[in-house]
Amino acid sequence: MEFWNSQLTEKSWQLLQEIRKKYNFILIGGWATYLWTRQQKSKDVDIVVTLNELQKLKQEDLRKNDDLRKYEIKFGDIDIDIYLEHYSKLAIPIENIKKYVSHIEGFNVISKEALLVLKQGAEINRGNSIKGEKDRIDILSILFFSNPDYKQYLKIIRENSKEDYLSHLISIVKNFKDYAALKLPPREFKLRKEKIIEMLKKV
Repeated sequence: MEFWNSQLTEKSWQLLQEIRKKYNFILIGGWATYLWTRQQKSKDVDIVVTLNELQKLKQEDLRKNDDLRKYEIKFGDIDIDIYLEHYSKLAIPIENIKKYVSHIEGFNVISKEALLVLKQGAEINRGNSIKGEKDRIDILSILFFSNPDYKQYLKIIRENSKEDYLSHLISIVKNFKDYAALKLPPREFKLRKEKIIEMLKKV
């Protein structure tokens, strides 16, 4: 079961490929989750940039969103959300995100452990909204399909004073029931869930 309309996600993926040719950025959000897990595709694009790169992005229809401390470019139904160091506020300070970067398919992508932390921050902010639901699917996808290093996850939450995220993560896993969103049969879903909860409690 796909969360977003496949025409939208295909258009978003093409847009992401195009901006990669023109700009340097670190990919976070739903598309970073997809590259790590090959599960749900994303509708919007979330990237982290330096101030120099932001200047280049001004050739697009760039808008500043002071309420959400980010910049945006709109392409019809698709948003590119741009997070800037020393301005945007995420669960990990933007200027620290470059410490947690991997390379997948030509993209600079945030590490799966740091992505898990950012996804938790987003889920806490968005709660029971549609995007909050997608955050929870992404969180479970990272846990189920990307084999994160839980010691590294623990290190990141400690470095960023987010120790409460561990118990919150266990709670998200316990309460998640949508096995179809993870494309798993119910029994396998239940067994994986139990195993992950056990692993998280040992961290």
